[in-house]
Amino acid sequence: MSLRLYDTAARAVRDFTPLRAGQASVYVCGLTVQGRPHVGHIRAAVSFDVLRRWLTAGGLDVTYVRNVTDIDDKILAKAAEHGVPWWAWAYDNERACTRAYDALGVLPPTYEPRATGHVPEMVELMQRLVERGHAYAVDGDVYFDVRSFPEYGALTGQRLENLEPAADTDTDERKRDPRDFALWKGSKPGEPETASWPTPWGRGRPGWHLECSAMAGRYLGDAFDIHGGGLDLRFPHHENEQAQSRAAGEDFASYWMHNGWVTLGGEKMSKSMGNTALVDEVLQRVRPVELRYYLVAPHYRSTIEFTDAALEEAGQAYRRVESFVKRAAERVGADAGKPELPGEFRAALDEDLGTPAAVAAVHEAVRQGNTALADGDDAAVGAALGSVRAMLGVLGLDPLDPQWASTGGSDDRLAQATDELVALALEQRQAARARKDFAAADAIRDQLAALGLSVEDTPQGTRWELSR
Repeated sequence: MSLRLYDTAARAVRDFTPLRAGQASVYVCGLTVQGRPHVGHIRAAVSFDVLRRWLTAGGLDVTYVRNVTDIDDKILAKAAEHGVPWWAWAYDNERACTRAYDALGVLPPTYEPRATGHVPEMVELMQRLVERGHAYAVDGDVYFDVRSFPEYGALTGQRLENLEPAADTDTDERKRDPRDFALWKGSKPGEPETASWPTPWGRGRPGWHLECSAMAGRYLGDAFDIHGGGLDLRFPHHENEQAQSRAAGEDFASYWMHNGWVTLGGEKMSKSMGNTALVDEVLQRVRPVELRYYLVAPHYRSTIEFTDAALEEAGQAYRRVESFVKRAAERVGADAGKPELPGEFRAALDEDLGTPAAVAAVHEAVRQGNTALADGDDAAVGAALGSVRAMLGVLGLDPLDPQWASTGGSDDRLAQATDELVALALEQRQAARARKDFAAADAIRDQLAALGLSVEDTPQGTRWELSR
């Protein structure tokens, strides 16, 4: 492949060379299911979904792992606050995350392990670290000894003496060094017994960082190609993952990738700050495919400021693409033209997933296709359609993909009813035109426009689409 990716560890764009010819292995940190997902969460999923699709388009067999953190201090606290079992709270929110992934067209991972299902692997990893002198147990807790690993801080380019204490336990009294982080947390009075597992050091639950190292090793082995996640995970989470895995004798990830934040009011979107836009709520205002376009169009490492105006602008841009695809498919058939990817599109994604330039290539092909439609050049229309659909397929935005053509359930019935009502209005408009009552015909068109529907008279008949 000619793909180049920005590697956080190297702080530079590097040629991507998979460890195994013809294959790519990717681990992406999934969500801690303490609550409903917001747009910032789903951006990470969409960004790495594009990476996965592009690796696949490049001919690689991709093993894609995205975990679920279903045991955590925050989950226990939220569940207790709402008076429900922690595992019920976690599962309910996990299902909400899955609905958000599905709604945004994120492909299912090859494997989606839950932390609670991999405690044996975590215990084994801790045992190796203790035996190698990189971890120690104190009264049921197990800590990673950061001073035992000289490379600690390498991922984020920090020196140990400049780091603050690890804020993952209530007290530092048990630690050899305040910067040591918890691999395992011993059970405490008042905590649910179901939230603990037996280990050689007593019952307890895993620390957040330990979970991902164990699951990545279980499904991808001691060495894999890419580890991804949000920018906020670089430290301490990913730094600690790398340290504990390499201290245990594993090579771990060859490349580290991090997507940028979604901000609201200039601040990082986060549950702890209370400035979130929940996916469920946003999808009451915009179509899922338009939200996906909004998240795909900027570069994955850039910061996105979430505003309704920006969301509407993205929706308008996508609808221009959608309009061409549907009009062209009506003219020449949905599968007309070869599904070829233009060179500029390939070059854009090969350079660190440059989606802004890739989306620009889509719009240029749409412009050419619209010109061909106006000129009645069906061969050129077909060529443009094949190219546009191929590009949109990589970006997960093809309007003719079943993902977007049908939403399922009551939404389908609503769409059918809408189609039938608009068709009735258009029949009345056509009848008015036939009797030369153009004022009535124009009034019907204007009423539809006021509802956000544009009407176009074509040689193939009258067609309509959403205009806003």
